[in-house]
Amino acid sequence: MQLTNRSKLVVNKELSWSEKLYLPAIFSGMMITIKHLFRKKATIQYPEQKREFSKVYRGKHILKRDEQGRENCTACGLCAVSCPAEAITMVSAERKKGEEHLYREEKYASSYEINMLRCIFCGLCEEACPKDAIYLTEELMPANYDRSNFIYGKDKLVQPLGTSAHPKTYKPYKK
Repeated sequence: MQLTNRSKLVVNKELSWSEKLYLPAIFSGMMITIKHLFRKKATIQYPEQKREFSKVYRGKHILKRDEQGRENCTACGLCAVSCPAEAITMVSAERKKGEEHLYREEKYASSYEINMLRCIFCGLCEEACPKDAIYLTEELMPANYDRSNFIYGKDKLVQPLGTSAHPKTYKPYKK
């Protein structure tokens, strides 16, 4: 029983003596290798040379502050809901009297965590946030050997005081 109407003619041609030694195949493979030896190398010398990233590159996350140093996040949960990898978890709390200088709204995120091992850096959390609280910067994610160091809490995510207000220009490790 045939699955399609197309048929393919197969020819079992007998190999010649030189083809049985695979010499033509070896020589054609060697010619490809020799051609690649004289091409420009794609390798860069990393510490001295830096690779340019795309303008739409998404790196490390940051929770922004406003001009007065208060956190923008109101723990609405839209970033966690929009995350396809389910990498964001948060716990909300009510602002107490005397904490007006710390948080903008009555509700804030007492705990905010992003599992960077699950994050796919899609930027949907950034788009879903109504308060412009979370941004993906141009900063590279640091490497580590311990899985627990890839769960970023508010200690690693909240923008330090006195840094640039615009997240795309925020590069704390650049010297």
